[in-house]
Amino acid sequence: MPVFHSKDISKYSFLVTGGAGFIGSHIVEYLLKNGAGKVRVLDNLATGFKRNIDLFKNYEQLEFIEGDIRDIEICKKACEGIDYVSHQAALGSVPRSIKDPITSNAVNVNGHLNMMVAAKDAGVKVFVYASSSSVYGDEPNLPKVEERLGNPLSPYAVTKKTNELYAQTFYKLYGMKIIGFRYFNVFGPRQDPDGPYAAVIPLFVSGIMNKQPVYINGDGEQTRDFTYVDNAVQANIRGMLCENEQAFGEAYNVAVGENYSVNYLYEAIRKMLNIEHAATYREERAGDVRNSLADISKAEELLAYQPTQKFMDGLKLTVDFFKELATS
Repeated sequence: MPVFHSKDISKYSFLVTGGAGFIGSHIVEYLLKNGAGKVRVLDNLATGFKRNIDLFKNYEQLEFIEGDIRDIEICKKACEGIDYVSHQAALGSVPRSIKDPITSNAVNVNGHLNMMVAAKDAGVKVFVYASSSSVYGDEPNLPKVEERLGNPLSPYAVTKKTNELYAQTFYKLYGMKIIGFRYFNVFGPRQDPDGPYAAVIPLFVSGIMNKQPVYINGDGEQTRDFTYVDNAVQANIRGMLCENEQAFGEAYNVAVGENYSVNYLYEAIRKMLNIEHAATYREERAGDVRNSLADISKAEELLAYQPTQKFMDGLKLTVDFFKELATS
């Protein structure tokens, strides 16, 4: 992974909530491998895995707290002595939020508020957090521009929109240096292929490799701005270490600025695996956006964000990871 910062981070302490999860563990890895003074992880292991943290157990700078962001006291403990916070802990998945909106709200809204209060009280320098492209809702225009939002299409989207509203308020009211990231379909190694709410790429890879049914919702012509995880890591690092005062109090698209259909994605994975395996089509999924494509010019301008991995390069790395995992 390229280096996304020039600042000496050896004298600073970082907190990554959800650091045992997919994106969080990649942020943890970057910080440790680039010499951060301390990297503390807060995770309740509901959707994250201890194995993702155990990968880095030889780093003495790593601390792990097993705890829930719904507990304000745990959040306060986690923020003690911390300079920078990357808040990734959340309950993802649109379908999960439709099935159980109360838990999604408790984790994503109450937990987010707890973390912001704890970070504010602890005097952290910068707080960055995971938002989502789902906040664009029914806004039909492409590409998606940060200032132009529609109505949310799921409880998950409502939680992420609420996160942004709280963040703007804390920035204006308390002067907190805070930045949000609207992730567009982030994928990569360590993304969980199991469970009812698994993401599309690990599901496709696993299904094709194991010759199990692979389902495509609707006609498969819906498009997504698939974003390799290194790009999400870059946004978080640049955000936490940002010194551009104009950048704070804002939310940014984190994507590549290219979109591909789900059918194209499926065929690309199948070819990389060199396995003949047909997908099964089924009804469209409630709450899904039809097409997605990000304008990333705001992040480029204010955060110096520049995606380093395009879709096909990242997809190859991801497929290779799952192939290796299957044989190990």
